[in-house]
Amino acid sequence: MRIIFAGTPEFARVALQRLHAAGVEIPLVLTQPDRPAGRGLKLTASPVKQFALDKGIAVAQPRSLRLDGKHPEDAAAARAAIEAAQAQAMVVAAYGLILPHWVLDAPPRGCLNIHASLLPRWRGAAPIHRAIEAGDAETGVTIMQMDAGLDTGDMLLAEKLPITPDDTTGSLHDKLAALGGRLIVEALELAACGGLRPVKQPEVGVSYARKIDKAEALVDWSQPAEAIGRRIRAFDPFPGACSPLGGEVIKLWRHEIESALRPADVGCGTILSVGAAGVGVACGEGVLRLTELQRAGGKRLAVADFLRGFDLKPGMIFGK
Repeated sequence: MRIIFAGTPEFARVALQRLHAAGVEIPLVLTQPDRPAGRGLKLTASPVKQFALDKGIAVAQPRSLRLDGKHPEDAAAARAAIEAAQAQAMVVAAYGLILPHWVLDAPPRGCLNIHASLLPRWRGAAPIHRAIEAGDAETGVTIMQMDAGLDTGDMLLAEKLPITPDDTTGSLHDKLAALGGRLIVEALELAACGGLRPVKQPEVGVSYARKIDKAEALVDWSQPAEAIGRRIRAFDPFPGACSPLGGEVIKLWRHEIESALRPADVGCGTILSVGAAGVGVACGEGVLRLTELQRAGGKRLAVADFLRGFDLKPGMIFGK
């Protein structure tokens, strides 16, 4: 099958690589414009663009696809490129631009989306983060026929994936990216022989994965240790859970849940114990043992290494 691919980050690059390796014909890739990145804020191509250029695939980077929007010239050029590609379908994975009706209707087989959740749970921008934060036992990938709604289209193919107690957004992202790449190849193979059976999404069980805000990274120590731990994992690697301590902001990367009961006579966020095995902190319910931390401008360090440069003591209070 001849397809156009639309995507931007690493999650999408994995799918593009899998499609290319499977021999799918890809005459055109759409991806976001180059963005400043790194300490020097140098304009950097997206992972999808880098892969496409390496494989000699034509790339378009419209700032918008709205013909009546702020950048109609970009949209018009993209429409011309899409029409010239003469593709049967478009595969979309974390592209980052809203697809107007004319794009959805352009390919004869429409647009197929690789979505990193088991729809209708976690429609929206941050399904991986929100699944971990909510304590879901499983997630997965859904291949969806796109429509004008927010992840509301018919489901074409789906596969579950367990969320382990140690999974972070980073580790789960990589698993789901690999799964998404495999499933989209299967979906196109089924589509080519008429084997796809669209299924409408259930009306019950709908939830929305709102975009991650950096302000959410600040830990609320009045929450239960389990909930704080899930947020630490959900915000790893971005934006990184954090908490003020000793006049600076400390990022919290790894943790364990202590079996010891939280003392009733100390406030939330109080450091209860300090040692090479971790830093015990009182939470609203239970005790969280921090095992990997980071100072501003520093590196992520195991707690034993962190303590060599930061004199933590029992009685100090996170959050102040």
